[in-house]
Amino acid sequence: MKILTCAQQKEADAYTIANEPISSIELMERAAAAMTRIICSRWDTSHRMIVIAGAGNNGGDALAIARLLADKGYSVNVIFFNVTGKISEECLANVRRLDETAIESYTEVTKELTIPAIKPTDVIIDGLFGSGLDRPLEKGFAKVVQMLNSSPAPIVSIDIPSGMMGENNSTLNRPNIIHATLTLSVQLPKLAFLFAENADLVGEWMLVDIGISKDFLERTSTPYSIAEAEEIRSIIKPRKKFDHKGMFGHGLLIAGSYGMGGAAVLSAQACLRSGIGLLTVHTPVCNHALLQAAVPEAMTEDDVHEHIFASETDLDAYQAVAVGPGLGQDDLTAEALYAQIKNCYMPMIVDADALNLLARNSSNLSNLPADSILTPHPKELERIVGRCSNSYERLTKAKELASYLRCYIVLKGAWTAVISPNGSVSFNPTGNPGMATGGSGDVLTGILLALLSQGYNSSDACRLGVYVHGLAGDIACRRMGEISMTAGDIIAALPEAWKQLSDKNNVNPE
Repeated sequence: MKILTCAQQKEADAYTIANEPISSIELMERAAAAMTRIICSRWDTSHRMIVIAGAGNNGGDALAIARLLADKGYSVNVIFFNVTGKISEECLANVRRLDETAIESYTEVTKELTIPAIKPTDVIIDGLFGSGLDRPLEKGFAKVVQMLNSSPAPIVSIDIPSGMMGENNSTLNRPNIIHATLTLSVQLPKLAFLFAENADLVGEWMLVDIGISKDFLERTSTPYSIAEAEEIRSIIKPRKKFDHKGMFGHGLLIAGSYGMGGAAVLSAQACLRSGIGLLTVHTPVCNHALLQAAVPEAMTEDDVHEHIFASETDLDAYQAVAVGPGLGQDDLTAEALYAQIKNCYMPMIVDADALNLLARNSSNLSNLPADSILTPHPKELERIVGRCSNSYERLTKAKELASYLRCYIVLKGAWTAVISPNGSVSFNPTGNPGMATGGSGDVLTGILLALLSQGYNSSDACRLGVYVHGLAGDIACRRMGEISMTAGDIIAALPEAWKQLSDKNNVNPE
């Protein structure tokens, strides 16, 4: 699913109007009808609807919704803000159509920006400003937004919360943006919806299909997308009857230190549950017995040191290498890591403490082989690129880093972002808050190692890996609940996740 900029969305509307053909007012009516159905499914006629409409097309949508709600028996109060006298043609048409509808009250505000008393049982329909807004709200409109936010009623925003930008909200004053309960986004999501700090502004969001031209959507280029099940399923390589373990790769996992052998175990178990042919774990001597007992399917290679990773190892026998889980940050480990990277000639997966050690001496980043995969969470990324004030800035810096290093960056979190060297970003839709637990990232590293070892390219490995990782987390959540989930539960759910993804008849594995 593509994510368009607000400017591109406007172009999509214009193209649809010109080529369907359909008039602008008819397209608005189509959108209003679809949104009204959703609103009616959430709140019955016992709730008074307070419709806040601006003078642009977002306001036109709101006024059309007001009319349709009134026709369905709802008590509707409309407050139309017309402070400049400049009203869009479609909005004006919907103002006039209200004359044909028995709404409870209609107030046109031209000077004093006020709203009536609002009760907890009311529902506010926010159509003040849409995605065409190009500057922060201030003065009277900022006051109106603050009053709406302080009310006890839920707020339904049309397309985007008023005062919010579709992409970059770095310069905005958050109290002057509507804090929606539900946002009904036209056709596609906005990039800003996927950023953590905007969650309380957007609330729950739903897509409203209004029949935007499929031809336009297919031919329009955008760096941003959300992965879909069929796209991910098509990546999976089929296995043939006479395939053997040698055809599914031999991977090397460099992981573990004294007291953190569990990270190596979790990563190794996930790797073995994701189709690798052979796995060797390079780990300190202290973890040898643990690995042999907990992961008997894996081979172990002892480091020269009893407690830490302290010596690089030969890579000739392997198709892929991952480093980082439970590694620790000893100075000897740093030296061994830098040497391992410098002498590596295949894409590496770099996670956890390996990332922190690279942040300590970032000049070693340039030695990473092309198409390597870095898997930071936000704080780990910021240790490398510097502190970021918001998710948009963090994503921008991650894109710059991926381009500079010619590597892939898996920026972990809700809507994990797979960032390619060419600047494209694929957001992952699977996963849940129960996965916010120690060891979850180690599981992902193991999955990615298995895929690279099997010959998947880095792009496919990242997108497939994060999707199945999140899908396994969703299966584990259904079994265990968010609070009780552990990383081991995610591993236990991997077989079912892979089975669902591999089932050609299961079109919606998530």
